[in-house]
Amino acid sequence: MKKALVILASTLAMSGAFAQSAAPASAPMAASAPAGKHERNVEDRIAYLHSQLKITSAQETQWNAFADVMRNNAQTMGTLFEQRKAATNQSALDDMKQYAAISQAHADGMQKLVSAFEPLYSSFSPEQKTLADTTFRHEPPQGGKKHKGAK
Repeated sequence: MKKALVILASTLAMSGAFAQSAAPASAPMAASAPAGKHERNVEDRIAYLHSQLKITSAQETQWNAFADVMRNNAQTMGTLFEQRKAATNQSALDDMKQYAAISQAHADGMQKLVSAFEPLYSSFSPEQKTLADTTFRHEPPQGGKKHKGAK
């Protein structure tokens, strides 16, 4: 269970797979960072993606909506992880319920992220779509290893 939480934390600390997979590999782990550093990491990832995807001024509205979802998801996940960290003497059942709440928040956050990303992705030029496809598909989560099937 602890190993699964560590994996979930490293994958979800930002706001979902989009933000994690697009982070530079040198970025520190957000899940273990103090609150101020965590927010800075989120903003660094947002800036990295903005640059990597070559967001144009015409795409700023869609971009800002996507970035706001990333921030909100990060805040939600950060709060849930802090609550989990603070709950030092709980039963196995409570532990499982808390883990389920984190998993559900991640799933909900991903749906919000996909909904915000879809209009942005639709506005992309063919070059930007290729950049996005490559960025989100091939870069491992910060500090993580690529999946066996990744090339």
